[in-house]
Amino acid sequence: MSSAARDPRTPDSKGGTNRDPPSDDDVVTHAHGSFFGRRKGHRLRSHQADLIEHLLPRLTLDITGPSPSDLAGLFDRPVESIRLEIGFGGGEHLVAEARAFPNIGFIGCEPYVNGMAKILAQIEALDIGNIRLFAGDATELLAWAPPGSLARIDLIHPDPWPKRRHWKRRFVQDASIAAMARVLKPDGEFRFVSDIDGYAAWTLDLLQHSADFVWTAERADDWRRPWPGFTHTRYGAKAVREGRAATYLIFRRR
Repeated sequence: MSSAARDPRTPDSKGGTNRDPPSDDDVVTHAHGSFFGRRKGHRLRSHQADLIEHLLPRLTLDITGPSPSDLAGLFDRPVESIRLEIGFGGGEHLVAEARAFPNIGFIGCEPYVNGMAKILAQIEALDIGNIRLFAGDATELLAWAPPGSLARIDLIHPDPWPKRRHWKRRFVQDASIAAMARVLKPDGEFRFVSDIDGYAAWTLDLLQHSADFVWTAERADDWRRPWPGFTHTRYGAKAVREGRAATYLIFRRR
């Protein structure tokens, strides 16, 4: 939200989009989850297609069976904790976090094939070993993960679905909040960033009504400014160009 905008506690129904909204033909629904997203995009280049075919299977999570008792076993090297980023887009934030914290394991969830191809290219070029990927519905991944297995969940510039009739398609809902609470450790965090005031207000309202989370902000700058070390994404850069300021919300698992 801009410095002159309303306090995010006050919901509104307005807001643009920092991602091109999917058409009805592009929307994918899942029988076991509430995610709506796009899988189609620009035609992949030859090397991108090769990464999807050969590298992605080595890094992707198989959630068809029971979850392991400890997600740390998904990584080749020992990791201290596990974080999840839902909808990583081009992968800028996820890659930066993985490189900054090599002793932490990261799971990235993204159903959009072009975003998956982009992050695979970065993983290959930078030889990143602490990222695992899931090309599907985040709600299914949350249902599969063992209780208390994650230290943090990030949702950075998600699709805002600004029209009222589409609000049910937003990721942040009572059901997804309960699912995140189940998989987060005590004192684990859910971090949310959006340049759409309506979605920030929506998220704050739902989380403040949850018995499982507490908003950590103590002053206005805590939601007006990014947390230390935050990596801006291309969607964030687009918002700045178009004159929208982001809201940064951190919630701690009770």
